[in-house]
Amino acid sequence: MRRLICLLCVCLLGSVAIAQQAPTQQDQTAREEINELNEPLYNPFVERYLLDEVRTLRMEMAQTQVRITEALTDRQLDTMDRAMSYTTNTVTYFFYLIAAVSSVLIFAGWNSLRDIRASVRKQAQSEMSKVIIAYEKRLEELEKDLKKTGEMIEHNADEIELTNEIHALWLRASQEKNVANRIGIYDQILHLRPWDAEALTYKADAVLELDEPQWAINLCHLALSKDEEYAHAHFQLACAFAMMEREEEALQALRRAISLNESYAEEAQSEPVLSHLLPRLANTETA
Repeated sequence: MRRLICLLCVCLLGSVAIAQQAPTQQDQTAREEINELNEPLYNPFVERYLLDEVRTLRMEMAQTQVRITEALTDRQLDTMDRAMSYTTNTVTYFFYLIAAVSSVLIFAGWNSLRDIRASVRKQAQSEMSKVIIAYEKRLEELEKDLKKTGEMIEHNADEIELTNEIHALWLRASQEKNVANRIGIYDQILHLRPWDAEALTYKADAVLELDEPQWAINLCHLALSKDEEYAHAHFQLACAFAMMEREEEALQALRRAISLNESYAEEAQSEPVLSHLLPRLANTETA
C-alpha cells in the first residue's frame, strides 16, 4: 500500500511536469528531490481517491441489493400467479369433467344427484388439498432462498464496513511517526481482524524500533502460523534474529524470504543488522 501511494504521487507530479512547454531549472531540481526520496510521499488527493473508490463500491453494493430484492419479488409474484392460474384451470376442468360424468350417470340411472354431489365435493377437496400443499412447499423454498440471500447481503455489508474501518486505520498507521502510537493502531487492526498476518508483521517491524527483538520474533511466528508463505514476515524474523546475534537462524529466515520474493535481497543490503550476513549468504548459495 505504501508503494502504491508513492507511485501514484510520483506519476501525478510527472504528468504535471510533462504538461509544461519547457522545463525550468526548478523543475529539474524537483525531479532530483523526488528521485532521492526515502520516505513515502503522501497526497491528500490520493487518500480522497481511495475513499471515493470505497464509497462507489458501497453504492454499487446497495444498488445490487435493491436489484436482487426486486428480482426476488418479481419471481415470487410470478410464482403466485402461476399457482393461482394452475389451481383455477384444474378446478374448472375438474368440474367440467364431473358435470359430464354426472350427466351420464343420471341419464343411465346409476346414482342419485345427492351421491353425485357428495362425490364431486370430496374429489374437489382432495384436489384442492394437493394444490395447496404443493403451493405451500414452493413458498417455503422461496422463503428459504430469500432468507439465505438476505443473510449474504448483510454479511457483505458488514464485511465492507469492516474493510473501510481497517483501511482507515492503515492510513493512520502509515502517517504516524510515533512508534508507540503506531503499535496501538496495529493492535486496533488486529482486534478487528486477528488473523491479519500483515498487521502482525508490521507490528513486529515497529517493535524492532523499540529494540524488542524477542517480542518481534513472537509476532513473526504468529504471522507465519497464519500465512507460512508471507515473505515479509520471514524478512522481519531475520532482522530480529540478527539483533539477537542468532546468525544461523537469521540466515535461514533471510534465505526463505529471498526465495519467496527476490526483492528482499536488495532490501537486505540497506538493513544494517543484515548487511554483515550477506557475504555468508552469497557463499552459501555459491556452495
